[in-house]
Amino acid sequence: MLPRDFTEEQSMFRAAYRRFLAAEIVPHMERWREQRIVDREAFLKAGAEGYLMVWPDEKYGGMGDNDFRFEQVILEETAYARVGDWYNSLHSRLVGPYLTRFGNEEQCMRFLPRCVKGECILAIAMTEPDAGSDLAGMRTHAEEHGDHWLLNGAKTYISNGINADLVIVAAKTDPQNNPHHMTLFLVERGMAGFERGRNLVKMGQKAQDTAELFFNNVKVPKANVLGMPGEGFKYLMKGLAEERLIGACGALSSAQLSYDLAAAYAHERKAFGKTLAGFQNTQFKLAELRTELDVAQCFIDQCVRAINAGALTAVDAAKAKLIASELQIKSADLGVQLHGGAGYMDEYPISRQFTDARIATIYAGSSEVMKIIISRDCLSEKYEPFNTRNF
Repeated sequence: MLPRDFTEEQSMFRAAYRRFLAAEIVPHMERWREQRIVDREAFLKAGAEGYLMVWPDEKYGGMGDNDFRFEQVILEETAYARVGDWYNSLHSRLVGPYLTRFGNEEQCMRFLPRCVKGECILAIAMTEPDAGSDLAGMRTHAEEHGDHWLLNGAKTYISNGINADLVIVAAKTDPQNNPHHMTLFLVERGMAGFERGRNLVKMGQKAQDTAELFFNNVKVPKANVLGMPGEGFKYLMKGLAEERLIGACGALSSAQLSYDLAAAYAHERKAFGKTLAGFQNTQFKLAELRTELDVAQCFIDQCVRAINAGALTAVDAAKAKLIASELQIKSADLGVQLHGGAGYMDEYPISRQFTDARIATIYAGSSEVMKIIISRDCLSEKYEPFNTRNF
């Protein structure tokens, strides 16, 4: 594979974070999967070691380094260690930046230092039973009343939903006249009328607390409005490209692990007097997958360079998410097939890889939505033919 451009500091960070996972996270995963929620202690330990949020300014307790490659390291190592159902990057890099992008200084000072330490766990609530990728179908709404808003509605499939201390909630604030007139609210644990529903039982990602949230006349002070009222839809759209790159980095690392598990087992398992690795069909399948993984890695690394330069487009992020999530499923599926009956047994890591992978082509925008975004670009009148592009 082609060399990657991580700095010496980032390589050292990777080695240290890998040791942290092995010592503090991996040994507890089976128990967390059984109880269907990660202990809050995991966030506190990661925060204490500086692995939870690296990008906030030092005045908020972070390193002040916004280089996305640090988060890429965390995403890759978390997935490869098979602890991806500890959604640390959802807290750290997907939700946290909403505060600095759209919030004010008072909100950042109130919440970020505790988020960096792992004392305040974050979640974001957009999805509803009848509104997933189509946010215009959202029914949760809020009405302005003097010095506060009254929030009503329900959300579902919310990651970190049980553990979360602060939830960014999207709600319509002019539903009669404009379906895209949305506002983001900072809803805190303990607010009257804010209730948790079920910790949902899932096919995979067992340790991740995925919950229903209910808002019954929640009185949200105006100090907890994130950004400008009515601008929430635009804010959500601005965050989607990075969210999809986050998903792509983790998905591809998980795919890399599934490949390694499959290749190792192919050298062990024997059939008809020789190992599976000795059969041409196995060789061709693994060669094809190895090539796709390496090509995808090059593209995603280029997307990381783009986001660091402030140049990542929604279309390129969609391409990264599409190819990585599809490869995560393909790699896990091939791994199960090469393991044979053993691959169907939960005691083998490849079994978990398969069930955990299935959500990859759904969350952060399904593969079908990614294809719509890409097709709108490549079939538009403004599409730039390859030989006319400025390289």
